[in-house]
Amino acid sequence: MTSTDTASARDGLSRRLLRQELLLVLALSLGASAVSAVISFGGSLTAPAALKHQTATLVGSLAPGRPWLDLTWHLFDIATALVPVLLVAHLLLREGTSIRVLGLDRTRPWADLGKGALVAAGIGGSGLLLYLGARAAGFNLTVVPSSLPDVWWRIPVLLLSAAQNAVVEEVIVLGYMLRRLEQLGWSWPAAMAASSLLRGSYHLYQGVGGFVGNLAMGLIFCFLYRRWRRVAPFAVAHTLIDSVAFVGYALLAGHVSWLPTG
Repeated sequence: MTSTDTASARDGLSRRLLRQELLLVLALSLGASAVSAVISFGGSLTAPAALKHQTATLVGSLAPGRPWLDLTWHLFDIATALVPVLLVAHLLLREGTSIRVLGLDRTRPWADLGKGALVAAGIGGSGLLLYLGARAAGFNLTVVPSSLPDVWWRIPVLLLSAAQNAVVEEVIVLGYMLRRLEQLGWSWPAAMAASSLLRGSYHLYQGVGGFVGNLAMGLIFCFLYRRWRRVAPFAVAHTLIDSVAFVGYALLAGHVSWLPTG
């Protein structure tokens, strides 16, 4: 923890307030998602069908047969999901800094894009293999990244959903959470473990493979974030990974034999 962060925790915000703030942000966002995922996984485990015969749909229709209403709901969901990120930005301003302290800005666009692309390339393929292996072993549900109808806005909504997922997860679980835990005096290994376990937990609705894969992804992201101290490359990487998954599934499902469709 830097001397500036120590001073912030001591002089600006008490440890108790920082702890309460972190818990509230998580309760309004990915912490609640983690509890929901655990409940969902429990339901899947106790269902009559085997895990691999159940499906977990990531982006599905919200108003079947009514494309304009469907589009409206998706845009609403994407916008409201970003509110916790705005809350984090507000809390950092109250602290006397800004969201730029997390490395989310446009000061190094090409470096962030290049690093993000390299990280996405390294994680994307191994993640797919882990998913296919976990599903074949019966530890994972069949993940359906998209079940949107074939309408003109399908691809744009999938790309927006990918970007929204990336910004929310990397700002809150990588940048903000690690900053607050450091300010609370957590060691780096403990903070990294907490962040990565949370990331794995809110993917547990997909099954054990989803949990393990995202836990590993979280550890890698935390390790690199400690070196780079910028959220932006990881937001880029996450956006690319989800975009390929969402759009690739929409275009390939039913056309290639190796891709499970439920």
